[in-house]
Amino acid sequence: MIYVFLANGFEEVEAFTPIDYLRRCEELVVKTVGIGGKMIESSHKVTTIADCTVFDIEHDKIEMIILPGGMPGTINLEQNPQLIEVVKYCMEKNIPIGAICAAPSILGHLGYMKGKRGTCAEGFHHELEGCHYTGEPVEVDGNIITARGAGVANEFSFALIERLLGVSRVEKLKGSIRWAE
Repeated sequence: MIYVFLANGFEEVEAFTPIDYLRRCEELVVKTVGIGGKMIESSHKVTTIADCTVFDIEHDKIEMIILPGGMPGTINLEQNPQLIEVVKYCMEKNIPIGAICAAPSILGHLGYMKGKRGTCAEGFHHELEGCHYTGEPVEVDGNIITARGAGVANEFSFALIERLLGVSRVEKLKGSIRWAE
């Protein structure tokens, strides 16, 4: 199960692009998780109904979690103790974590970026304590996949899929959506 966490103020492109692309891979099960309830409002006032809440997560079924950025979405994610417990669980079990834009700062504040290559939205790199910040569009280091922001949501989504299903599945997906390189 892949859980995509949505908190009030999340960035739409950073959440919906991975949700869409991952769900196009029929072999994956993706659930959106509402922080603070099922009805969540994005940073641009788009109301979304999440599949479940943070209290419904089945830890033993987690294959990956995804943390979209956006403001104040990232702050709202980080202030949720249940989300932080899920992040810690994933780190302990080496379960992949995708974080984009400002959301890598959550991992930085928890000390999980120390010694890792990572990237994030401009202006948030100082929140990635001990990280080798590259500024690249997407970075993969161990179980952590980070990305700069909405402009690289496609590449971020492809990196998530590659981690779960391999490069051939990414190529198949690109073909099905007529991705041009």
